[in-house]
Amino acid sequence: MSGGFLRFESISKSFPGVKALDTVSFGVESGSVHALVGENGAGKSTLLKILSGAYRQDSGSIVVAGEHVSFASPIDAIRSGVSVIYQELHLVPEMSIAENIYLGHLPNRFGFLESTVMLDLAATQLAEVGVQVDPREKVGRLPLALRQMVEIAKALTHDARIFAFDEPTSSLSAREVSRLFEIIERLKESGKAVLYVSHRMDEVFSLCNAITVLRDGKHVFTENDLSQTSRSEVVNLMVGREIEDIYGYKSRLIGEPVLEVKDVVAEGIRKPASLTVRAGEIVGIFGLVGAGRTELLKAIFGANRFASGSIWIDGVKRRIESTRDAIKAGIALCPEDRKDEGIFAIRSVKENNNLSARRRNAHMGVFIKERWEHWNALKQVERLRVRTPTIQQHVGNLSGGNQQKVVLGRWLSENPRVILLDEPTRGIDIGAKKEIYDLIYELAESGVGVVVVSSELPEVLGVCDRILVMREGEIVREIDRTEANQGLLLELALPTGDKSGAAA
Repeated sequence: MSGGFLRFESISKSFPGVKALDTVSFGVESGSVHALVGENGAGKSTLLKILSGAYRQDSGSIVVAGEHVSFASPIDAIRSGVSVIYQELHLVPEMSIAENIYLGHLPNRFGFLESTVMLDLAATQLAEVGVQVDPREKVGRLPLALRQMVEIAKALTHDARIFAFDEPTSSLSAREVSRLFEIIERLKESGKAVLYVSHRMDEVFSLCNAITVLRDGKHVFTENDLSQTSRSEVVNLMVGREIEDIYGYKSRLIGEPVLEVKDVVAEGIRKPASLTVRAGEIVGIFGLVGAGRTELLKAIFGANRFASGSIWIDGVKRRIESTRDAIKAGIALCPEDRKDEGIFAIRSVKENNNLSARRRNAHMGVFIKERWEHWNALKQVERLRVRTPTIQQHVGNLSGGNQQKVVLGRWLSENPRVILLDEPTRGIDIGAKKEIYDLIYELAESGVGVVVVSSELPEVLGVCDRILVMREGEIVREIDRTEANQGLLLELALPTGDKSGAAA
């Protein structure tokens, strides 16, 4: 049995049709950062939910500081000194930042909320994570990256002995990632045990001391000295096969413009934005958080009304005043925040897959064609290698990567002319990333115009034909892939006057 301040001993957990964890055992030392890696569906998030008290294991036990513990609820886990920061955020949109940070332990006097004290404490906690924002602001109005930092600030308010991070950098900019790493280093130096889940091997090998690999719900490898293994060995253990060039860029014939955006101004877009995407072309958009990337995609898709400008599809000006207009024009969007904007978590894979195409395939536009929907869902699940026991499984029970594939399958059922991908591989393992890149090339080769927004520089450099850089609500430059490099893109993306620490 492995040692450690925190130990998992023969943990097993099953769901209908799926054995998520199968006798998993390993330990995490205090004063160290222990990486937990594996493909989507390997069981990482399930293990964290057991640690947090959100799930109960079917068998096995958790040991903290030599004592067997059992958590009936997340409150039990928090009281025992466990703090878990999930990739899928657990915040209340209609409450303020301060209320979210201290939810469950609001500062009070004789049972009455001390609002001023709460705001002061929240401001201090936000400063601790490097965020300058009014703690009275409602969380629902914040971009995804700032919500992630609020989640981290919330976790740090607990006097925890164990911290677990689930893909914490998936929506953060380089500067926010640097700040988070400083916080984690301080936790390590203060003797905390840190469990760190990430698909980003650069982060794992720069931050972590030890590593555990899960595959198909089973423990396959633990190394308590990360310097004794290599990235390629870890990746091969994760996927059970050798992966060489993850990006696998493929040149292809580029046709006529399928999407033309002319002088669009909308919320988050400070100066008129124009771009062209040709048939078979993959255009990347890179920028820091708040640069306007997501806002631009939402404007093109009709989710954000634009004040001026126009959208042209295949040389025809289209009136895009709603998402319905965009879909009819042949535009599809896979949003950055798939949990809130991409999926219906309590509905099945089949229903999520067919939501959009249903309008064209229903009898008389009203009666659902069950046979067609069943066939189409099976087709997309097979095509995209969605790991699900059945197409009737609730999407919310799938891993993040498989949820993303279901969203992609929905749009592939539409045969779009243009597909907008906002952080398409956020929180997705290396094997699934390669599958999505291959799909992007397949779409482009079929004549679809593809737009990829990504915070990962290697990703935009690896898959895109051209890259647009956005800064503070405007497109500042267009660069061909043959001229692009990480230093140039970062320099262009940084706000004017903030050129120091570009690689942070």
